[in-house]
Amino acid sequence: MRSSQALLIRRLLGQQAHSKSSAMLPQLKRQTAVHPVEEAAALQLARQCLLSGQVIALPTDTVYGLACDANNEQAIQRLFEIKGRDEHKPVAICVHNIAALRRFGQAAHLSDELLTRLLPGPLTIVIERTPELSNRFLNPSTSKIGIRIPDFKFIRDLCAVRQDQPLALTSANRSGAPSSLEVSEFQALWPQLGAVLDAGRIGLTEERRLASTVIDLATPGYFEIVRAGVALKRTLSLMDEHGIRSRKMI
Repeated sequence: MRSSQALLIRRLLGQQAHSKSSAMLPQLKRQTAVHPVEEAAALQLARQCLLSGQVIALPTDTVYGLACDANNEQAIQRLFEIKGRDEHKPVAICVHNIAALRRFGQAAHLSDELLTRLLPGPLTIVIERTPELSNRFLNPSTSKIGIRIPDFKFIRDLCAVRQDQPLALTSANRSGAPSSLEVSEFQALWPQLGAVLDAGRIGLTEERRLASTVIDLATPGYFEIVRAGVALKRTLSLMDEHGIRSRKMI
């Protein structure tokens, strides 16, 4: 099974390499293959793309995202380029579990009880970063980092097979455009991506486009809502339950 999967990955990566060389010819346009997340080799293909510094598109528990290796300087610059995003506008990272969250973010003041009730889920927790995030191009204007643990098996499995190395993560759309619930909605970006991982339509309502709730928990005992998102009500309830007070409401 492993040998057949490896052969498939080599063929797929070979097709991508051929497409890249073909893209140098002005009359040809590079085509990026779309792979269902259920495909046997999809996880390892995504991993190989990330190892080679490419940006990929993949599903999360809210909207489709663009992801790359968070500690790869060239990859993060490419991510901002594809997104059309100001490099001083932060992106989040995605990790596999709470232990990884504590590795990359300073979360000693946040109890395991609180974190396990908040995550995994459609929430981005903003805290001070640790030296484990060494990429100088990752959010250079702030010492903080937003961290996600999506409630979606494929992206968490991808973090796990990368030995819990973080993914830089942002929504799969050009900056200022609506977020995407289906891969067809960001088709214009496909030629710039290493792979597109498809899980079909995410969610049944347009509310999903609000993306994750973003909460700043960097100051012990206080919180600040940065973006309302889809999990605001539950998040505020948990803050109240744990005696964490609001610094500023949107």
